[in-house]
Amino acid sequence: MTGRAAKPAKTYDRSILEGPLGPAVWRLAWPTIVANMIGGFQGVIDHILVGNFVGFTGNAAIGVSWQIFLIVIVFVSSLFTGMSVLVARFAGAGDHDKVDRTVYQAFITAIGLSLGVLAPVGYFLSPILLNLVNATAEVQAEALPFLRIMFVFSPGMLIFFMLAGALRSAGDARTPMVLGVMTTVLNVVLNLILIRGFGPIPAFGTKGAAMGTTTAFGLVGIYSLWKLWHGGWVVSFPKHHGFAPDWTIIRSLFRFGLPTGIQGIAMNVGGVLLLGFIGSVAYGAEAQATFAVGYSELFAFITWTSQGLLGAAAAAAGQNLGAGKPERAAETVKVAARVGLGFATVFGLTFILIPRQLLGMFGMDEPVVIEIGTQLLRVLSVSGLFITVALAYTGGLQGTGDTKSPLYISIVSQVIVPLGICFVVQQVSTLEPIHIWFAILAGHMMRAGLSVWRFNQGKWRNIKVDISPSTAS
Repeated sequence: MTGRAAKPAKTYDRSILEGPLGPAVWRLAWPTIVANMIGGFQGVIDHILVGNFVGFTGNAAIGVSWQIFLIVIVFVSSLFTGMSVLVARFAGAGDHDKVDRTVYQAFITAIGLSLGVLAPVGYFLSPILLNLVNATAEVQAEALPFLRIMFVFSPGMLIFFMLAGALRSAGDARTPMVLGVMTTVLNVVLNLILIRGFGPIPAFGTKGAAMGTTTAFGLVGIYSLWKLWHGGWVVSFPKHHGFAPDWTIIRSLFRFGLPTGIQGIAMNVGGVLLLGFIGSVAYGAEAQATFAVGYSELFAFITWTSQGLLGAAAAAAGQNLGAGKPERAAETVKVAARVGLGFATVFGLTFILIPRQLLGMFGMDEPVVIEIGTQLLRVLSVSGLFITVALAYTGGLQGTGDTKSPLYISIVSQVIVPLGICFVVQQVSTLEPIHIWFAILAGHMMRAGLSVWRFNQGKWRNIKVDISPSTAS
């Protein structure tokens, strides 16, 4: 007797493997889309509050800080891509034990990297990283404390990402949505208090946004660990395998996850270098603030949707391949891409029709900022069509275990192409914001084309995924 109440037997959603594909993909995608959108309002609210109480330098500080933070956090959380590949295959095969063992090993590996690497290295390198993006002294003064807080108090965020990826790969997308809503509500309440101040609590300004974000993720992370230990979700921590690292599983996490981590680093380093080009143009601070709002927040309505469909395509394709149904795996990706195009069209039309009103929500009313922002949103209205297709097919590749191809595709399309265009224009002429916006569009077009081509080659059908059987009693 362990003294713990027995939990109901876990079951996986078999509709992913049987029946109509459209509804199955949508059941996986819509909770993630909703969670992404609700969670995204957290960033929107941060920018609105900071833009109105601090000014556009605060918006620029948050934008450049997140771009830098993502370089490191994406690498650590790439382990969860490796975890998701394994979980989806094992869930498709109905192997609960291997699913739970994989989730626990992903957890201890990520926490070890977070506390041992991310926090100390991120804290001390933050000033150097801010210098790389040509941020002005005013922007750096706002960004440095924000960035350091995010690095040091990142474990809660990693736990959330780990759990969300594990649950979705096992077929449960609703629980991550509920947890995401909880996190967002906590974050909004805390940020409203900490950014502008409330009663005896002083106004922390830009720094308050980081304090609220890390606190919200930390509280939800603690609750998630309790649930993983006590059971009740479709994934949990195994009870009879001890707490030591299982190097066979950890090597598999890195095998499938490391290419995604390198991909994330490459793309975010490219993003940082792109911010450097943006900061070098006339009215560089205004252009960086516009980019932070237009690309990181408004364009995110398209990428939030596309990321949800990426996750759905990865989980459904991985599970179907694990169940021996490669044709059904291929069809899930096409369904996800069609749904994504519909959402991208709707959001793109709003960028074209009401750009001033969208920018105005963030306190952006200076004529130069409005002009640059309107140009950006018009280009992004087209770019969104290509990125949603690219992400759906990226999900298909990653979910089936081909995590190397998206790495190579991203380096070419999201780093070499846009930065190359900016460099050439800067050498032969005067670089202007519109040149950078078109460089982003060119990169998204190439990423979509290469992703579709690589997936249709079908080499993902032969990728093998497994770990050693349990030796525990």
